[in-house]
Amino acid sequence: MKGKLILQDGTTFRGQLFGGSNATTEGEVVFNTGMTGYQEILTDPSYCRQIVTLTYPLIGNYGTAKQFNQSRKSFVGGLIVGELCETPSSSSMQKTLPEFLTT
Repeated sequence: MKGKLILQDGTTFRGQLFGGSNATTEGEVVFNTGMTGYQEILTDPSYCRQIVTLTYPLIGNYGTAKQFNQSRKSFVGGLIVGELCETPSSSSMQKTLPEFLTT
C-alpha cells in the first residue's frame, strides 16, 4: 500500500507502507544510525510515538525474536526504512519485521 510522510513545512515523501494499518499517525521524526538493533529500538519506550528513520539501508534481514524485546510491545509511532528484507534468515527468528509490527 502506498503512503506518505508529510513534514510540518509541507515537504512530502512517498513510499510503501508495511507492517500495520493505513492509519494516520503523528509524531516527531528522529533517526538512528545503528547497523543492528531495530527490534530493540522499536520496543524502547524512549521512542514512544516518535517516527524513527533507520539510516542503515537494509532492515529486517534477521527478523525478530521475543528475547530481544526491551519491553512488552513496540512504542514507535512509525518506522522509516530504505529497504525492507522480504526473506529474513536467522536461527533465532520467530517473526518477520512486518509480522512483529502487526501483532
